[in-house]
Amino acid sequence: MTDTIKVIDLFAGPGGLGEGFSAFKTPDGTHPFKIVASVEKEASAHKTLTLRAFYRQFLGRGIPPQYYEYLRSGHKVSAEQFFSEKFPEEWAAAKRETLGGPKALGSEDHDEIFRIIKEQIDGHKGRKLVIGGPPCQAYSLVGRARNKGIKGYIAEEDHRHFLYKEYLKVLDLVQPDIFVMENVKGILTAKVNGESIFEKIREDLVCPARAIKPDEEGVERVEYELLPFAHPLEGHNLYGSYQNKDFVIRAEEFGIPQARHRVIVLGVRKDLLPKELTGELLSDWRQDVQITVGEILADLPTLRSGLSRTQPNDSQTWKDNFEKGFLKVYTELAFSTEAQNDAKHAYDSTTRELNQGGRFVPLKQKSKNRLPEYLQRWYEDEHLLGFVNHEARNHMAEDLHRYFYASCYAAAKNGISPRSRDFPENLTPKHKNWKSGNFTDRFKVQAKNRVASTVTSHISKDGHYFIHYDPSQCRSLTVREAARIQTFPDNYFFEGNRTEQYVQVGNAVPPLLANYIAKVVFDLLKVKN
Repeated sequence: MTDTIKVIDLFAGPGGLGEGFSAFKTPDGTHPFKIVASVEKEASAHKTLTLRAFYRQFLGRGIPPQYYEYLRSGHKVSAEQFFSEKFPEEWAAAKRETLGGPKALGSEDHDEIFRIIKEQIDGHKGRKLVIGGPPCQAYSLVGRARNKGIKGYIAEEDHRHFLYKEYLKVLDLVQPDIFVMENVKGILTAKVNGESIFEKIREDLVCPARAIKPDEEGVERVEYELLPFAHPLEGHNLYGSYQNKDFVIRAEEFGIPQARHRVIVLGVRKDLLPKELTGELLSDWRQDVQITVGEILADLPTLRSGLSRTQPNDSQTWKDNFEKGFLKVYTELAFSTEAQNDAKHAYDSTTRELNQGGRFVPLKQKSKNRLPEYLQRWYEDEHLLGFVNHEARNHMAEDLHRYFYASCYAAAKNGISPRSRDFPENLTPKHKNWKSGNFTDRFKVQAKNRVASTVTSHISKDGHYFIHYDPSQCRSLTVREAARIQTFPDNYFFEGNRTEQYVQVGNAVPPLLANYIAKVVFDLLKVKN
């Protein structure tokens, strides 16, 4: 099966799910999945999406040097200004793929979105795929009864209601061979008026047309078999009854360097399935080896944190603050000689001239620390000559001292971060509720010898939950480090300001996980073929 598989990417964000499918290659080196429409409403994420769509125009024929020039340029002009004259055809194709601008399902953009999708699938005799899923709040109305008691409430006017309905309408319009829907794990236990939301979703996804047009006659009612990706039934028969929890993928079990647990549903058209489908098709990509934070970040350039506006943000002031932190922290680490040694080593290493990084950090020399070979192939790009989106943010001096303590503590405690009760009095925040128990996990180190905790959009608000394991850097993770944990390739540039970049990374599906899912989908389509 070498024909193009057309892909519609809904609620695309910066393109994590789409990247995984687009990057998938068959043994003969072809890219069978072709994204023909990506729908995203947020402006900065849409810019990221469009830039990556432009990059993909050159797959199989070589990425032009101008792409790397843009990444290294400091972005004094927009990507559109930079590329539209140099590569008018490819830039226009990227714009078409991303619908020409930010668009929102369930809004006044509805007709245009559906028109473009219809144009892309009309006359296409090959396979079709829909990926993505509505944000979790869209399902709060699946029960259809939650708001009946609210005076003046009209369900059809609730935007969240539209999002879920619009998703079903796209499935009904496209009638894809397969769809892939992703959402948060919490959806499994959510209820509306005692009714399980996920049970209702499963019912609707089996036959989208019946869900949105229950009373219409003469409607083609395509039905889907719903399968989990990582839980084959006993006997390896993929058909049968699955429990809701079977749809959870634990990303760390599949070589992704974070404990990210998400619900992913695979819908396959029943009329295209063989009578029997056996084999460990959905779980043979499970990996025994977990990838740690230390492995995934070790080769990135070392940075210092910045200082908040109350102090000059220069290297010497940072060193002075670091020294104050060391003097506050060292004696408090007396519970562990190892922790004190780490603190002393970090203090001694501040003689290095560190900077905060930037939108592009040139590669001065290759790190001795190397990623596993298969991850080198996934992440690295020898033409990039540096790292993008690798800029440390500013922190208050008091927080830097807490980060320093927390990272030394975690190193001595086998990766366990200090809880609020573990902080010494001289590092306790001046917050009346600090001892209440509500701040137990306020400061969390992404430990060197463990997989990362789940990267979410909350990383955009502050870095307290995403502290770098290296005490000498004394900072939270950069956008690039978060993107590494999320498995975005190093040449994947995030547009927008830094806060917007963090949100994009945190909301995305890990592209490497999506790439594994793409292989499962491709193999299923081969079986069907």
